[in-house]
Amino acid sequence: MGWLDTIELKPFVPALNFERSRRFYLDIGFHCDWHDDTLASFRHGNTAFLLQNYYLAIVAQNFMLHLLVEDVDRWWQQLDDARITDIYGVRQSKVELRPWGMRDFTLTDPSGVLWRIAQHAGDADRR
Repeated sequence: MGWLDTIELKPFVPALNFERSRRFYLDIGFHCDWHDDTLASFRHGNTAFLLQNYYLAIVAQNFMLHLLVEDVDRWWQQLDDARITDIYGVRQSKVELRPWGMRDFTLTDPSGVLWRIAQHAGDADRR
């Protein structure tokens, strides 16, 4: 049996307050392709996810997404300049070199979902 091709993976991200989470994702640079009262489709470049108007604390607090970017320092600075942590009461760590060969920082969304925003450590050396 041969391998089956895949097209896309879209995680369903939980939202405690759907409208607040929608605004948060718009403010950090994602584009909302469409939404209704129960679901919103977000995209940034080749990355996409579905924000759902559904929340279960144990799910949200244990949900982690990894976003690979070209310039982690610019992402960190853009979020810091936009005062995302002040506006939404979320946490944003500093950029650190990780033992697995990535430079990354973490950002929690308003529902407690953890994003790890990273770039390959060697990519920074090529700039």
